Amino acid sequence: MDAHRFLQGQELLRQGRWAEGWPLLDARTRLAPDLVPPGPTTYPEWLGEPLDGRSILVWIEQGLGDQIMFGRFATMLKQLGAGKVTLICRPPAAPVLATISGVDEVIAIPVGGSAAIPRHQLWTRYFSLPERLGITLENLPAEPYVRAMRPRPWQPGFGLVWRTSVTGVVAPAKTLPEVEARRLVTLGGVSLHPEDTGVRDLGETADIIAGLDLVVTVDTAVAHLAGAMGKPVWVLLHRPADWRWLTEDRADSPWYPSATLIRQRTAGDWTPVVSEVVQRLAGR
Repeated sequence: MDAHRFLQGQELLRQGRWAEGWPLLDARTRLAPDLVPPGPTTYPEWLGEPLDGRSILVWIEQGLGDQIMFGRFATMLKQLGAGKVTLICRPPAAPVLATISGVDEVIAIPVGGSAAIPRHQLWTRYFSLPERLGITLENLPAEPYVRAMRPRPWQPGFGLVWRTSVTGVVAPAKTLPEVEARRLVTLGGVSLHPEDTGVRDLGETADIIAGLDLVVTVDTAVAHLAGAMGKPVWVLLHRPADWRWLTEDRADSPWYPSATLIRQRTAGDWTPVVSEVVQRLAGR
């Protein structure tokens, strides 16, 4: 029952029927407690009532890209009267989320770890915020909302991410084959993978992105980071793509106006996708 509810919610969101889809995502808390850990039990969950100066904690869930994507709503919480807005996140995302307007505190908790969290008056989860805030395609806040703290100087080429975290459920489907990745590297692609850049977190990755003209990436945290910065980003999507990228006929994203979506036409076939990137690069 929960699995059906969750899948139905995702399909409605893919179709842009967000008012109908958001409430169905509550099933995630029962389906994936490892990705959506239980929240605080000593104070109430926020259900959308007036905030009236009260402090609110946004509890950790999902992955780094999700935390960046939904972190934008912290600004709305502050605008609606929250006295203090605290985000709980994984350590790599903390420096980025700290730059969001309206965020008073960011607390990083590593996987399997813990942290001292001060008591708040209310709490919520990242993926619960759109429903509570009444977010639709028409009112989604889409202006850039994160920034680099120490931008690197401009460098030629474009930033490139061709594989995702191995822990992702569909990581193999999202990752470019090495032969296709090499086609882009030879055209001037600068790897943004941490093992190549030496960065410690996504904040330092943002510093590098700030000095680039373009980012080309598969569907991973860097896609959300570049989009949230307002940097031109080409997102290479497997088929079927995640619900957040909407229907297969769209090459744009309401979440990130600076993004261009380049989609697989046939599941598993990356060659036409990379060929389109090559053609687009030649035209720049």
